[in-house]
Amino acid sequence: MYIPFSPPDMTQAEAELVKQTILSGWITSGPKKVEFENKLSAYCGTNKTCALSSATAALELTLRLLEIGPGDEVIVPAYTYTATCSVICHVGATPVMVDVAKDSFEMNYDLMEAAITQKTKAIMPVDLGGMVCNYERIFKAVENKKSLFRPNGTLQNKFGRVVVLADCAHALGSERHGKKTGAIADFTCFSFHAVKNLTTAEGGAVTWKNIDGVDNEKIYEAFQLMSLHGQNKTTLNKNKPGAWEYDVIAPFYKCNMTDIAATIGLAQLQRYEAMLERRHQIIGKYNSALKGLNLQVLAHKTEDYTSCGHLYLVRVNGINEEKRNLIIEKMAQKDIACNVHYKPLPMLTAYKNLGYNIQNYPNAYAQYQNEITLPLYSRLTDEQVDYVIENFIRCVEEVI
Repeated sequence: MYIPFSPPDMTQAEAELVKQTILSGWITSGPKKVEFENKLSAYCGTNKTCALSSATAALELTLRLLEIGPGDEVIVPAYTYTATCSVICHVGATPVMVDVAKDSFEMNYDLMEAAITQKTKAIMPVDLGGMVCNYERIFKAVENKKSLFRPNGTLQNKFGRVVVLADCAHALGSERHGKKTGAIADFTCFSFHAVKNLTTAEGGAVTWKNIDGVDNEKIYEAFQLMSLHGQNKTTLNKNKPGAWEYDVIAPFYKCNMTDIAATIGLAQLQRYEAMLERRHQIIGKYNSALKGLNLQVLAHKTEDYTSCGHLYLVRVNGINEEKRNLIIEKMAQKDIACNVHYKPLPMLTAYKNLGYNIQNYPNAYAQYQNEITLPLYSRLTDEQVDYVIENFIRCVEEVI
């Protein structure tokens, strides 16, 4: 029995809708993209969303919208995927990495608050695995340090404080205190990569809360401009008879979402609640089977939040990297693909070369060295879940 790590959940529904889009004659950014954006906004409880080619593009364009660049600082957790941090480098700002709290995948919020300076323009929390960060604490820190804020540009002036830009690549559909992700942080960026709960094959989106004195349509137009070369007319509008004329406002970027991708997303969104329900059933089976063992698992439901169940992160207490890797190898011998989320940023060559050292992030390293991510996706059968559980317990026992 081969169990891959995270294959996409595709059905005939996606195939039929994509077929219709292909045969419609309109396959790039057009009406389906707009429909997908509107339905995402309705799902999250926001007014506007811009669909893009990836969450990475969404994060970078948001930093550019906020006019964050050289001389500015952006706070990120040391425990995340490179995309969270690389976009800060892309715009020329300085990443300020903060260690996670002990035995936690969330930033140490006291260290985060202490890291806010006059140069800080944004904080980028990461909702790892579907868990929702403590945004009340993050916003409190931002308010506590509000007097230090030195705005650059119109939008920063409107905020008058450090902006909270959520890397929510893992957490579409997660909730905190009754609010869905997307309606919690100032700006929220989602991923629809092939391994995500909801996929468009490749893709992402940014949504945002209303900003006093700012027209949401203007923000949307800015994202549109930045994602389509700075062209002041969409491809759809330009394609109308006699409407060829256009201008390029600035030499921007190319990271729009196609209608084909958006159509996959629309089909996925129709099935999404059932997919989430199945993920939580699997989480329940894992939790019951692993309870009482010398393990720590990511909590997917607490008094504060309900996760979308993206990743099942397990820490095997008392083991090091070598033993962790051996467990993963043993699982692979049983045809079960596991993963590690994540190697902390200061362990990666790109960030070592920028002067970051993992020794300064002991809690992040401690989380990493014994972490194993088990398969979790809506297509897993009960038989497959039982097979994963049986072999995981056996492999852990053999190693420790």
